[in-house]
Amino acid sequence: MPNPDRHLWLLPDAAAEAFIERTGGPAVLDTAERERCERVLAPSERRRRLAARLLARHALSSRSGLPLTSWRFHTTSGGRPEPRPSADHRLRFNLSHTDGLTVCVVTDSGRACGVDAERSPARADAVAHLPRFFADRERTELAAVPDAVRPGHVAAYWVLKEAYLKALGTGLRRDLSTIAFTGLTGGRIRLYDTGKPEPACERWQFDLIHPSPGHVVAVATENGTAGGLITTTLTD
Repeated sequence: MPNPDRHLWLLPDAAAEAFIERTGGPAVLDTAERERCERVLAPSERRRRLAARLLARHALSSRSGLPLTSWRFHTTSGGRPEPRPSADHRLRFNLSHTDGLTVCVVTDSGRACGVDAERSPARADAVAHLPRFFADRERTELAAVPDAVRPGHVAAYWVLKEAYLKALGTGLRRDLSTIAFTGLTGGRIRLYDTGKPEPACERWQFDLIHPSPGHVVAVATENGTAGGLITTTLTD
């Protein structure tokens, strides 16, 4: 079995309050992180953002053995937070949250990574409108699947695209139709990116996880290995 090169942490909303308390709450964060959390006015969203920042520290510390309070971050030009370079680690991470779930992926050896979590299956309005942003081969595959499973496929395509673009550091500024995925119904998920040659696309590993009947999560890892994902769900 391959050595794990990426670790996905899942924090359901139901476990968030207890997790915040046992990890030390806002006092663990640096000043900039606390200020970003406090800018959010809605209490539920502020709590979710706090839980996400604490989850990142927990995940990085679990992988490295360093204390939660030791982490310092910088923001890239694309707005992505990264751990400050250190001789003690070459870890990278990415966060996502949606209604009911917060997730964090951590990779080693400087591997680029991205993660996205969404509700699944997609709502009727998303099924009607999102495919117009998809690539031709994705729309062809969607048209071929039964109506009952199409909403799940729409959600899966969306999280794969988001995870990949977050790993690249571009976010949704790219034309989504220039990126396509195949293999949702079995086998390896493959990437087709019109901006990259085929060998560069082949370097990407994608994991698609359904942690609950109502969620789907995608992880994108550059130079990841098949079967190299560990998943941990935190409970209260």
